[in-house]
Amino acid sequence: MNTLSKATLSRLPTYLKYLRELSDIGSTRVSATAIATALSLGEIQVRKDLASVSSRGRPKIGYTVSELTEDIEAKLGLGQMTDAVLVGAGKLGRALLDYDGFEEYGVRIVAAFDSNDRVIRMNKTEKDILPFSMLDEYCKSKSIRLGIITTGSGSAQEVLDRLCECGVTAVLNFAPCKLTVPRGVVVKNENLALSLAHLNEQICN
Repeated sequence: MNTLSKATLSRLPTYLKYLRELSDIGSTRVSATAIATALSLGEIQVRKDLASVSSRGRPKIGYTVSELTEDIEAKLGLGQMTDAVLVGAGKLGRALLDYDGFEEYGVRIVAAFDSNDRVIRMNKTEKDILPFSMLDEYCKSKSIRLGIITTGSGSAQEVLDRLCECGVTAVLNFAPCKLTVPRGVVVKNENLALSLAHLNEQICN
């Protein structure tokens, strides 16, 4: 299969979540039309997305839910678990540490790091919160390639630089700032405040 576009890749987890819901209620077959309707997406777009990850769809019959689920999971690399580290163990960071839903999509946060000794001492999560000074040793010893930044904007660039020096090549950034990203490193920005502002705009208009 051809390399998928970023837009298609970004939609695959949404398809996967819906397929798992269908499986939970006992549905065995599904069509691109039904998926498009359920997720409020364009039918042509959905057909192209599904055809790019699975060749098992049949005209007028659609897909077997279990087979399409397997194909999407394989494309997302969910057959193996990827370990990730989180930097910034404030309220948001600790909430992400406590969230176990990431493992359903092949990602496991194995440890967090913070420069605040008080945060480290008062850790009440099941995951370790370690001093930021230990980041290099930890990442290199465990071959960590995925990082999550939940610090303030003032220290986010320094954190990104350190993660890259440790061998991390993919980063999910929650800090509300623009980062200078080295070549060969992928950064996805998640601005929660901006997302809420967009929702508020829809309510008010």
